[in-house]
Amino acid sequence: MEELQLLATWREPLTVAGQVLLILLLAWIAQRLVTRGISRLGSRYTMLPQEVLLPLRGLLRWLIMGSALMLVLERLGVSAEVLWTALTGFAAVAAVAFFAIWSVLSNMFCALLIFSMGPFRLGDTVEVIESADKPGVKGRVLSINLFYTTLQDLSEGGEGALLQVPNSLFFQKTVRRWR
Repeated sequence: MEELQLLATWREPLTVAGQVLLILLLAWIAQRLVTRGISRLGSRYTMLPQEVLLPLRGLLRWLIMGSALMLVLERLGVSAEVLWTALTGFAAVAAVAFFAIWSVLSNMFCALLIFSMGPFRLGDTVEVIESADKPGVKGRVLSINLFYTTLQDLSEGGEGALLQVPNSLFFQKTVRRWR
C-alpha cells in the first residue's frame, strides 16, 4: 500500500520529466534534419549561395529551439501568454534603448576604429569635406577621445578656435589628410 502511495506521488513529476525529455529530443532531431536538409539543398543547387544558407540554418535552429523551450516551460507550468508578454516587453524596451544610445555607441565604435586603423594621428591636418561645392571643417588634430576628435581650426577667421567633431563623422564623410 505504501509503495502505491509513493508511486502516485512521483507519477506526475516523472511524467512531466519524460515529456520534457521527449520535447528536447524531438527538437534536437528536427534541428538536425532541417540543418541536413538545408546543407543538401546547398550542395545540390549551386545557385543558392552559402551567404543565404548559413543565416537560414541559424534562424531555423533558433526557431526550433525557442519553440522547444516554450513547450518545456509550458509543461513546467509557466503560462505561454506570460512568457510571450515578457519577451515582447523586453524586446520593445531593448529596441528603444538601442535607438536612444545609438549615436553614443556609434561614436565610441568609430573612436575604436580611429585608434586601431589610424586613418589620422595627433598632429595631422584633416579636412572633413561636406560636398564638392561647400567647404568642410579643416583643422589640426589635437586630441581624440571616445566621442569627439578635437581640431584646431585652420579656416580663415577661425584661428585659435577649437572644433569638436563627432568621431562617426569621419566615417560618413570624405576626409582629406595632410601629415
